[in-house]
Amino acid sequence: MKEELKGPKVENVAVAIVQTKPDAENKEHYVYLLNLRDDIMEGIIVSSTGYGENLVTGEKIKTSTLRHGIEVMLPNEAARIEPIMPEVFGIANEYWVSFWVNDVLYDKKFVFPAGIITESNFKLIEQLGVPGVILK
Repeated sequence: MKEELKGPKVENVAVAIVQTKPDAENKEHYVYLLNLRDDIMEGIIVSSTGYGENLVTGEKIKTSTLRHGIEVMLPNEAARIEPIMPEVFGIANEYWVSFWVNDVLYDKKFVFPAGIITESNFKLIEQLGVPGVILK
């Protein structure tokens, strides 16, 4: 790929999958976008999809692609994107984030590999105050 086609490097943006209710009966998991930048992100689009393979049957699995829009995120702000079901933790979960800062378009793909979303990998996400897995 030609260098001029590559967009600017995305830094200080993260996607986190967190558990919001820690009790065993009512566990809920959500995906969050975190603006860890010192500037305002605008015109944000997040596309999400899951893909992988059924380990028992070998059948290819692909979820629907969902798109979410957020008008503005202030510095050090978090936005809830969508709920995520434990049934898709065994496949890769991809979040493609595009946004504008000062008339410059940024985009980055965040991929949670199959099997990474487990309580044994959870750490406290300081910005949200709850346990989860974060990709920066």
